[in-house]
Amino acid sequence: MIKIIINTTSMVPIYEQIIDQVKTLIRNGGLKENDILPSVRTLSKELKISALTVKKAYDSLEDEGFAVTVHGKGTYVASVNTELLLEEQKKELEADLEQAVQKGRRYGISDDDIKSLFDLIMEG
Repeated sequence: MIKIIINTTSMVPIYEQIIDQVKTLIRNGGLKENDILPSVRTLSKELKISALTVKKAYDSLEDEGFAVTVHGKGTYVASVNTELLLEEQKKELEADLEQAVQKGRRYGISDDDIKSLFDLIMEG
């Protein structure tokens, strides 16, 4: 059984949290090709969220090629290039970090202070 944890206080939409965690489980080997994902109804009950939210996440995973749904059988992990997935995730992180640096500079915070803040966060 896969473990997905939803952070309701996060600014990240719940369906995106599900997508990110499934992708990470695939990359880390926690989910392998042909593993079955929990049914939409099961996962929505488990996480106490709308089935539509889970369906949206599964549809996105399918659109991006990470999952395959077999009508009447369930949703399965597709064959995925984990190296490519890692690169995609690194690129997303890089873009987020770039935005944070630009925001710090707009606020007039020095690059050294930004680096110090980053180091503090990494220690946390």
